[in-house]
Order: sequence, then structure tokens, then C-alpha cells
Amino acid sequence: MLTVGHDTDLIIVNSFISPDGFSRSAVLADGVFPGPLIVLTKGDHVRINVVNKLTDESMLKVTSIHWHGLFQKGSTWADGQCPIVPGDSFLYEFDVPDQAGSFWYHSHMSVQYCDGLRGPMVVYDPEDPYKDMYDIDDASTIITLADWYHLSASQLAELPPPPLPNATLVNGLGRHKDGPQVPLAVVAIEQGKRYRFRVFAISCQPSFNFSIDRHDMTVIEADGEYTRPHTVSSITIYAGQRYSLVVEAMQPIDNYAIRANPSTGNSGFDGGINMAILRYRGAPEFDPDYKEPEKDYRHLQETDLHLTDMHNFNQPGEPHINGADLNINMLFSTDPDTGDFTINGKSWDSPNVPVLLQILSGAQSAADLVPEGSLYLLPLNKVIQLTFSPGTTSATGPHPFHLHGHSFSVIRSAGSSDYNYVDPVRRDVVSTGAVDDNVTIRFTTDNPGPWFLHCHVDWHLNEGFAAVLAEDVPQTASEVVPGAWKDLCPSYDALAPEEHGGMT
Repeated sequence: MLTVGHDTDLIIVNSFISPDGFSRSAVLADGVFPGPLIVLTKGDHVRINVVNKLTDESMLKVTSIHWHGLFQKGSTWADGQCPIVPGDSFLYEFDVPDQAGSFWYHSHMSVQYCDGLRGPMVVYDPEDPYKDMYDIDDASTIITLADWYHLSASQLAELPPPPLPNATLVNGLGRHKDGPQVPLAVVAIEQGKRYRFRVFAISCQPSFNFSIDRHDMTVIEADGEYTRPHTVSSITIYAGQRYSLVVEAMQPIDNYAIRANPSTGNSGFDGGINMAILRYRGAPEFDPDYKEPEKDYRHLQETDLHLTDMHNFNQPGEPHINGADLNINMLFSTDPDTGDFTINGKSWDSPNVPVLLQILSGAQSAADLVPEGSLYLLPLNKVIQLTFSPGTTSATGPHPFHLHGHSFSVIRSAGSSDYNYVDPVRRDVVSTGAVDDNVTIRFTTDNPGPWFLHCHVDWHLNEGFAAVLAEDVPQTASEVVPGAWKDLCPSYDALAPEEHGGMT
């Protein structure tokens, strides 16, 4: 896997690729899919210059990058800006002082990342509390799970939703139903070694039921947050989520199936779809058995995951349902006229001016900010409780909801009626469950800025499934932003309207 560091150029180009045997033009970071692994170390000062060299007229040619899971404390401007126009570049510069784990990056321009602009990012921790549990944790232990489409995202966005993926790609390779027997991705291991596999769901839509034949997996991290070790045989990983899984190579030397069965598209494993290969050193270069082994019901439940004792993290709020300073109910539905998704009756309509720029220009109240009805003002240093309520069949889930700028405590998980106020998992993407479910999260407002809250099914975001939590607007208004950041909007505004797409 191509690897880059904390001080680098990231060149965004169009190129034809055929990861499942079908050739199509794509939007790629450094010309590869997935994009190069960005390797950081806790405490790094990051300088990534994103250079836009897009030329394909059939897809969006403007772009912007979201560094998914990084809090951007003090660098809010690096999380939301006008897009970079073709022929231009923008330097993202920020610190990662107190975060470590598995993150990723992707376009936040309309549905552009579905065309390929997505890749993994790891922040290594020199003081990793679990380093004695594994021997190997490097580029060879990265596993990305992606949906892949034979039509461009722009074409798919014009068709009746939802589009169905043609293939599942594991580390950028896969097969589509009735397609050619292209090589599957191989994850090479050595018998007797212990591996920290970092699994990234970089999909635009489906979740994946992930497992490795005849190998247990011990979860030690979810979305950049350490968890108490918990051993399972399979997990469900939703779009945007990441897990670190410790796997011991203790089976006979052979080839074993890595399975990623998607929630949408072609399911199963006939012909080697939705698969990759775990290959022990010395094993013949053959595909493993496509047939799924007997079911093992040690499937991960989110309520199995708990905060580690080592962090001494004080859970936000009091240990009861009314224990937060501010409670906000997020009722999901759809607009009866447009079919767009709504939160509390409002559908996100991407503004012409980024919310941060609106605040810097003097907007201080919800009434001053657009889009009207989709912004929630939050005071500083308060405990916020969000309750996600997929209350109508028109908005049936599960929907993977992601909050920028924060991790949060999941005090009630999908499919559970129990509340955990003591040691719930912390993460940045949570499944909101099905109709009549109730998922409740809490976080403390200690990071001023306008933070995007949205469904990570990119097609749903494109249909308005988002809002902004504007945290401590007065302090945000005093943030100093680079001059180059302010220059992005005039260049973008000068483009023809049809070239704008939608800022997200």
C-alpha cells in the first residue's frame, strides 16, 4: 500500500482503474484506490497540500477533503471550507496533540468520494497501552472495505435511490457478480505472529458483516478510541466506522477467507465476491473455499464495548436520562414533496457560504445563519445529549451518523433499551438503528466551531440528511484563518453554477 507522511502533497487526479475487472474513470488521491495510507504519530504537526488536477468533465472537478475523526481543535477552518478549484491547491495544516488510532480521509464535496477519493489514515501511539497484545501493526495490516460502482456518482445521483453497488472492494480489489475472476486482495501473515488489523469501512453506503474464517478477533479500538479488549468472531461495521482487531495466526498454514458481506448489493461469496484472502507464509497461491463456514454467534454488539479503565475518563453528565445540560431530540423523517431526508422537519440545503465564514463575517444567532432550521447553537463547556429517533418508515435505517469535531459516549445503543452512564464506548460514527429505535449520545462542548452532523451514507447526505452544531459561536468568530482559506471562495464562486456541486 502506498504510504505518505505528515508533510506531503496529495495530488487529486482522474484516472481509469479496473479494481473488479470493469474499467472506469475515477477520482483518486495520488492516482491510486484506495488513496495512500497517511501515517502520523500522536503529537504530529500535519501539513498536507491538496493539489486539484481533476479534468474529467463527467464528474465534479472541484474538491475538498475531510480528515475524518480528527478534532481540529483550534483549526476549525481545516474541517470546512469552499472547495478547491481545478488547477489550484490548498494547504491543510493542523495538529494531532492528543489523538491516536484509526482514521480516514475522503472528499466532502457532494457524492465525490463514491468516485474513489477516500483512503486510510493512522495516528500511531508511542504509548499504546495494548502494544504487548500484538507483534505487527503497519501498512500490511490495513484492511479497507469499500463499495464500488460502474457508473459515476453524478450519474447515480440522478437515478432513483438507492444505487446498488456493483462490487465490494477489500484493499482496492474485488469481484462483481458474473464478472471476471480478477485477483483478490491478499493479506499476508506468518504463523505464530499476532497482528493488529485496522479495518476501515470507507463505503458510501453499505455496512459490512466482517469476519475471518477460523480466526477470532479481539476488539481494542473503535473509531480512534481505545476499548476494553473483547473477543468476537464477526462484527458489523457501518460506513465511516473503524475497528482495531487483534488476530493471532495460530491456524495451519493455508488460505483463509476474509469476508465482508455488504448490507446492500450482491450478497454472499459465490465466485469470490465480497472477499479477500488471509494467506499464511508458505501457503499455495489459491483462493480459499468460497463456502461460508458454520455460523459462530459471537457477533459483536456495540453494548459489548466499554471504555478502558486506563483513561480515567469522566462520563459527561449525571447518571440518569435528564443528566445532561442540553437535550436535543433528532427526529428523522422525509419531506413528503421532495423525498429528501429531514431532521426535525428540516432538510440540509448546502449554503453558498460555509457556516464558518458566515460566523467570521458577523453572524451570531441561529436566525443569522443559513441554511435556516438546520443549525443548532451550543454553549461552551456544557454536556449535550442527542437522541436519534428514526420515527417514520420513510426514514428507516440503520443510518450511520457521524459528528465532526468530537468523539461521543454512546449511552444507549441501537437494539438495546439499556442506558450505560458508567463506561460506554466512545466513537465518532454510530448506527441510529431501525424505526422506533432510540440511540442516545453525549459529549461535552469543549471544541468551538461549526461541526457537521450527518448520515455517512453519502447518498443520504446528498438528500439533505444533515445538520450543523455551532459550538460557542462568539469564540468561533475570533478564530484566525489563513489567507489562502479566504481565497478559496472567490475562486469557487467564479465557476459556472453547474460546476459547483454541493458543499458538505
